[in-house]
Amino acid sequence: MTTTLSNETKRAIKKRKKWGSGEVKRHIAFFTMLIPGLVFMFCFNYMPMPAIVMAFQDYKLMMPPADSFVQNPFIYTLLNNDFVGFGNFSFLFTSRDTQIFLRNTICYNLAFMFIGLFFSVGLAIGVNELRQRFLAKLYHTILFLPYFLSWLIVTYLLYALICSNGVFNKIATALGRPTMNLYNQTSAWPLIFVIANIWRYTGNNSIIYLATITGFDQQLYEAAAIDGAGKFRQFQHITFPLLIPTIVLLQILAVGRIMNGDFDMFYCLPNGAGAIREATLTIDVYVYNALKSGAQLGYPAAAGLFQSVVGLIMVVTTNAIVRKVQPDMAMF
Repeated sequence: MTTTLSNETKRAIKKRKKWGSGEVKRHIAFFTMLIPGLVFMFCFNYMPMPAIVMAFQDYKLMMPPADSFVQNPFIYTLLNNDFVGFGNFSFLFTSRDTQIFLRNTICYNLAFMFIGLFFSVGLAIGVNELRQRFLAKLYHTILFLPYFLSWLIVTYLLYALICSNGVFNKIATALGRPTMNLYNQTSAWPLIFVIANIWRYTGNNSIIYLATITGFDQQLYEAAAIDGAGKFRQFQHITFPLLIPTIVLLQILAVGRIMNGDFDMFYCLPNGAGAIREATLTIDVYVYNALKSGAQLGYPAAAGLFQSVVGLIMVVTTNAIVRKVQPDMAMF
């Protein structure tokens, strides 16, 4: 049996094919807002990609001759340097410090992920439970402000607190307690780094969780309250289950940064104290120190490529595990 389409139906199909049911045209303002971010990503993420070849070269900057078609020294060097294969990667794995900076980088990031998750979710839930919205915004703003402070400023604040003549030691002297110099105590710095990371990033990381919680259907909580469920029961059976997809998504992304250390924090906070090097050396600090000692640019390029590849593998692997256990929560 053959069905004949009316003229109105044909016009509707034609319009849908032209503009995707009008969705693109209807949301053109929102797509326009993406342009600055896309331009930034293209300029700083995609345009530098050809320089990946530096990781496989004996990179030594060369000035192009006058008759060369390419007059940019950087591009000319990329096209004419000798390839060394994976020789630059040996810089990362043959050093006596390899075990130290790999252990520190991975362990610190794992601690930041799990402890930070606890505090970020807790802060989001606490702010959401405040009935006075002015106070909720005020407290969240206060806890969000450290995110805008430079680690250099935090370094001087920390030094004023824990140096040999700092605030803590003066209080200890006044109380008749022994003083200590934490810049000589390696065991204290993992805790210092965790506290500093939580203090600075908790407010920022809680924003997405708070936005997610705010979007939950309030009728669920009202029904739970009528049935006699307290705040803990509501969190256990409503808030946390609904928040799990967001937690899983953000943790998948966090796993991709497991080989990237917060360079500013790990380099600045120790204030150049060599005695605690074993607790502060991460892969980024190691590469920076190598550059200061005169290492060629192929070494940090190899380190950056290694970090990116490991991050990609971790994201894909973690997402595959999540998709196998709970397909609806996977990123792709």
